[in-house]
Amino acid sequence: MKKLLLSGFEPFLGFPINPTESIVKELDGKVIGNYQVHGLLLLVDFENAGPKILEEMEKVQPDAVISLGLAGGRSSITPERIAVNCRDGEADNRGVALQDSPIYEDGADGYFSTLPIRKMVNVLNENGFPAKVSDTAGTYLCNNVMYTVLHATGKRIPAGFVHIPASHELAVAYKKEMPSWSQKDLTAAIEKIIEMLE
Repeated sequence: MKKLLLSGFEPFLGFPINPTESIVKELDGKVIGNYQVHGLLLLVDFENAGPKILEEMEKVQPDAVISLGLAGGRSSITPERIAVNCRDGEADNRGVALQDSPIYEDGADGYFSTLPIRKMVNVLNENGFPAKVSDTAGTYLCNNVMYTVLHATGKRIPAGFVHIPASHELAVAYKKEMPSWSQKDLTAAIEKIIEMLE
């Protein structure tokens, strides 16, 4: 049985809920398609998140890695095409704000996802889940984690990042207008993505 490391994040930037946390907890330990899922919840912390996922990869020795992040405001599931060697943006949950900071001083400018992102989008759309490829994971923690994983894995295993929309619960709790999906559909879409991995 192959092993899949599936990571998500705690709430951040004023969002009281992060639906990726629920997905990771629900799918942890499940067998989906060819993979047994190992869930990992990451802190929204520039210093901690990268080392934590590398530590878990060392322990689990996964055959694939999918990291999940919340993109509040997006209406589709969006697998990311590329991660860049830059940390920039608002303060993390420890209050640390970085500007134009490389993730690795000697790292490549960017790494392309090694997940079959076009196939993922097609399969999701065929199953009634809105999805499209995104060309940027930004420069915040999501990009940080995606870049860290790809820097470590190269092209040895399928690895990459998938952004998801808000859940209905988050949209209600956040009290601002934003597109949202049911948590059930968010989880089902990620299951579908895992199911199609070879």
